[in-house]
Amino acid sequence: MFKNLRASRTKTLSHSGRSYVGESLQLEGDLRTAGSIDIAGLINGNIFASETTISETGSIIGALETTTAEINGHIKGKITADEVIIGKSAKIKGDIFFRKTLKTEEGADIDGYIKRVGIGKADIEEDIAIEEIVERAERKKPKIVPVPRHKEAV
Repeated sequence: MFKNLRASRTKTLSHSGRSYVGESLQLEGDLRTAGSIDIAGLINGNIFASETTISETGSIIGALETTTAEINGHIKGKITADEVIIGKSAKIKGDIFFRKTLKTEEGADIDGYIKRVGIGKADIEEDIAIEEIVERAERKKPKIVPVPRHKEAV
């Protein structure tokens, strides 16, 4: 009898769902979702989502890691995404790391570094190649031999 009650309560989560944080809602802590999220309120914590849209009234204080980010509100923290779209009303204080595309509308306020990062193994091989070049250049430097000083007569 109890097994049937527990089975009816078990529910599988939909990974394609879209969540909404309203204007009057303030969350404290990290937020993780396999689906998409629209933010119109305040989140004080890190966000990990598939797709993130921040409206003009939305704010995040923390890191944002997502596949696609559309930002029209405020973010104070690091942004990591494949695709980033920054609207004209966006205010960002933090670094932006993107893999594929970055689109910015005129009027957006960005205070931080913007860097395109590679995907996977290619960066590691490139770093190794650069280190090898630096090491070869260091080996070819001529040796400096100190010249002995003559004693002065007293």
